[in-house]
Amino acid sequence: MPAILIHGVPDTHRLWAGVRRHLTRTDVEAWDLPGFGAPRPDGFGSTKEEYADWLIGRLEAVGEPVDLVGHDWGCILTARVASLRPDLVRTWAGGNGPISARYVWHPLAKIWQDPVEGDRFMAGLTQDGFASDLINGFEVPAGLAKEMVRHVDALMKDSILKLYRSAVRMGSEWEPGLTKLTSPGLVFWGARDPACPVEFADELGQAIRAEHVIKLDCNHWPVLQRPAQVAAALEGHWRRHEGG
Repeated sequence: MPAILIHGVPDTHRLWAGVRRHLTRTDVEAWDLPGFGAPRPDGFGSTKEEYADWLIGRLEAVGEPVDLVGHDWGCILTARVASLRPDLVRTWAGGNGPISARYVWHPLAKIWQDPVEGDRFMAGLTQDGFASDLINGFEVPAGLAKEMVRHVDALMKDSILKLYRSAVRMGSEWEPGLTKLTSPGLVFWGARDPACPVEFADELGQAIRAEHVIKLDCNHWPVLQRPAQVAAALEGHWRRHEGG
């Protein structure tokens, strides 16, 4: 019964390296979403629905329910999967990914969703500039920010634009399904996140009847900024449901 960790934007499986160093269990896998450090299947359009379907297919191949964890878009997608296919998920945990009709996309997301401004943004994106934005705007540690942007290639840029353009009304479309998420839930959240305000941690927790909502003193990336605390919260969550 493995644990599967799913990253968000603009990340890859490398996001979870710090958390994994603090975990005691060894049956942990961090997957790359198509287009994010991994090739896209032929015909894959990088919409939110296609990512959810891709995750369902991968989880079906595991052959047993998993402990599913996601951050940012990983949180949004794994919650969707857990609501559509609760048979594939033993426990669920996610953070800093609002799924709410009341959530207003952050300014950068709105740029990406615009077909002109989004393309212009990606065409002018530099590694140094993007790393600086992550460091100054989101308090990502400098070394980790530089490592993150090093993997933002043309395929990832295109995947980000397609994903966000498919998700203009994601909150209103996917929020109703949260009532079908029956797996024991944990919400963890960086309490100083300017893009995904902490109020949406409580809202998500209520929607899925989460057992715990943990708010950490950090920005959008608790996985990078508080890896030991995230790992401890996950292991406590999993331990409470051993044998479940």
